[in-house]
Amino acid sequence: MESCKHPRVRVLTREEDAEFVECLECGEVFDSHEFTDMAIEEKSLKNAEQSDE
Repeated sequence: MESCKHPRVRVLTREEDAEFVECLECGEVFDSHEFTDMAIEEKSLKNAEQSDE
C-alpha cells in the first residue's frame, strides 16, 4: 500500500510557534513543519531518481 501524500490538508489549530494540520484524505494530524519536511524529502528523492537515469 502506498503511503498518503497528504494532497489536501486543513488547519486544526495555531499556537505561538506551531500549526497543526489534518490530512483530509487519511486523517493523519501533524505539525505543519513536518508537512514541509515531507515535501522537501519527496522532492529530493525524485531528483535523486532522475539523476540515476
